[in-house]
Amino acid sequence: MENLRKKIPSGQDVAIPPFMRDWLAAPKLHFIDGHFVASESTFETIHPGDGSVLATIGRGGKKEVDAAVAAAKASFERGEWRCRSLEERCAALEKLSTLILEHLPALALLESLDTGKPLRESFEGDIPRAARNFKFFAEFARQEGSSCYPQGNVFHYSQREALGVVALITPWNLPLYLESWKLAPALAMGNSVVLKPSEWTPLTAAYLVEFLLPRVGIPNGVVNLVHGFGDGEAGEFLVSHPDVSAISFTGETRTGRAIMRSAAVGPTRLSFEMGGKGASVVFADADLEKAAELCARAAFRNQGQICLASPRVFVESSCFEAFTEKLAARARAIKLGNPLNYQTEMGALIGSAHFEKVKSYLSLLNTPARVWAGGKTRSPGYFVEPTVVSGLPLDHAVSCEEIFGPLVSVYPFQSEGEAIEAVNATPYGLSASIWTRDGDRAHRVSNALRCGLVWVNTWFLRDLRVPFGGQKRSGLGREGGAFSLDFYSEWKSVSIQFSGEEG
Repeated sequence: MENLRKKIPSGQDVAIPPFMRDWLAAPKLHFIDGHFVASESTFETIHPGDGSVLATIGRGGKKEVDAAVAAAKASFERGEWRCRSLEERCAALEKLSTLILEHLPALALLESLDTGKPLRESFEGDIPRAARNFKFFAEFARQEGSSCYPQGNVFHYSQREALGVVALITPWNLPLYLESWKLAPALAMGNSVVLKPSEWTPLTAAYLVEFLLPRVGIPNGVVNLVHGFGDGEAGEFLVSHPDVSAISFTGETRTGRAIMRSAAVGPTRLSFEMGGKGASVVFADADLEKAAELCARAAFRNQGQICLASPRVFVESSCFEAFTEKLAARARAIKLGNPLNYQTEMGALIGSAHFEKVKSYLSLLNTPARVWAGGKTRSPGYFVEPTVVSGLPLDHAVSCEEIFGPLVSVYPFQSEGEAIEAVNATPYGLSASIWTRDGDRAHRVSNALRCGLVWVNTWFLRDLRVPFGGQKRSGLGREGGAFSLDFYSEWKSVSIQFSGEEG
């Protein structure tokens, strides 16, 4: 990676190279049955760093969705992919992983252009993680065995089979990373897919199907890409299509509910990872320096636009002032600026609508709120300073609602029970962190929190084999490791009766 890193200058803004400018100048089309397909209408994707137009994108509707699903269904029925051996499918995924790393500088630049996140974050985090997802599921799927139970003259065994056509709907905050999280296990299990990336961040998906997929030997029709919007357009037609066997969705809770209503006509298998209002609980015996460092990361990474972010921090009263000042100092030290400078630590929010939403929450930071750091916006572009605030009641809008921006609110607590009650007092239940040196307390509080993931003395530490997902309004189902393979496949049991007679 260091050799690749040398292609990106560290002390200056990165310019878009000529080959990428030429590629961006051409309209980004749908990819259906191995061919690029234009739409009658288009939309534009913009760079959040300055609001400039990056590319023109095809705007899909019923016609494009019907064609994509038909191509996926036909490829599945032909069996050109699902009937390949698991080893062959996994080898293709490993090749795709390698290609992503070979194209790391281009993919990282596109991701930061499209999302507004710092180039360093794309280069060192999101794109390598996308490559890792393909490699992980290729390795993991190979290790998954079937069961067999001989009983005298009867032999029982089980095997996985592909579902059919799978719809993959991905969000704008981690585009290629979450596309790979869904594509890898779906393809490993032999499915055909229709991918609809967020209309706000279509570029790395377009790059993937144009430059990488054709080089790994996946047959036409197995992977289809349809660009477009949700309500009344491509997204809605895709999730309500009768030939779609499963839907994997990552995004906001409101959209998830709409998809669930559309999918009910199936019924269609669903896996949803939705909103969150994560929390960190800092006890007085914790390593406050480390806790402040990682709580700042949990609040401000990707401009706070991560479902696993921790915008609420509950701090034991005896160390409240000391900890909050450490957290605020971390926030004030973050370098906010041009996403295309490798030294930038925090970039721009995704777009104007989301920027205005986050600004509306900043306008609520009046008395009795105390702003320890940030609280202001910057222009041009959609920049919000990393903000730390205290003094808000637990029923305040900032305390309760998913803001999805760089705004963290800190609250004192007196007892363990009070902290647990406050963390759980939300309709969301995705993730939380606990900071303490007391192992018994860590175990006790972990068990009491109603969320799908709990970290102790860390944040965002992942093992791709463990179940990932949320409770309450944060999700439906689990993905990761065998949980992903279960979602993207069906189990078939076969029982054979032998005569027992010698031939």
